[in-house]
Amino acid sequence: MKKLVVSLLVLASFNLQAAACNQPIYLTFDTGNMDVAEYVAKVLRQHQVKATFFLANEKTKRGDYSLDDSWASYWQALKKDGHAFGNHTYFHTYLVKDFDQSTVIVKSQFGPEANKARKMSQDGLCADMSLVKQRFEKLTGTPLDPIWRAPGGKVSAQYIQMGEICGYRHVGWSKSGFLGDELSSEKFSNQQLLKKALTELKPGDIAMAHLGIWSRKDPWAPAVLEPLIVGLKKKGYCFDTILSLQQHSEISRIIKP
Repeated sequence: MKKLVVSLLVLASFNLQAAACNQPIYLTFDTGNMDVAEYVAKVLRQHQVKATFFLANEKTKRGDYSLDDSWASYWQALKKDGHAFGNHTYFHTYLVKDFDQSTVIVKSQFGPEANKARKMSQDGLCADMSLVKQRFEKLTGTPLDPIWRAPGGKVSAQYIQMGEICGYRHVGWSKSGFLGDELSSEKFSNQQLLKKALTELKPGDIAMAHLGIWSRKDPWAPAVLEPLIVGLKKKGYCFDTILSLQQHSEISRIIKP
């Protein structure tokens, strides 16, 4: 009986916290080179922030790939922390343009056809996305969530529809949610990016960053992530995963046409 009472109190506390989250920010991360992956996980855990991760099998700073077995414990820990996980295409495949009604032109960053423009059919896109699903299930023992983000946010109405046929709803980001971690640090300092985000982000916005960017010399996350979270909380904002938008039938607001 005592255990039941404690459990009910914990559940009530959780529900109260969830109800209090009426000014949400949807913090999202694409894989990138994984250089700050452990740091991001630590900060999110410390501040009890729920986020959404979009996974591709990208080359990392330590020489392996983000969906290799060597990253299993990392993804397992994030899953245990209650985050959401979407598809980012296995080979980090960019849309170039539509070709015809059933085909698009794409260019992958990784894989056997890296950096080559090629035609991709509906089956080709689904096969690419299925590789992410299979690897995530193997690494964590849990299913991937039915959402995806096209690399670079590059989409067309046709490409979004193709993703939906594969079983994934497309998630972009808000204009004010571009956190700038892939910009030149010489032109955009971390302090400038922090100030901009704290000034412009509003409740309901989807914010986007990466778990590491090759080109930025002064990494964004170690300087910006924690003060951004703290600053947004001081403004009365809270954090939730993209899945909560699905539950409230609001995900159509974040599908980039």
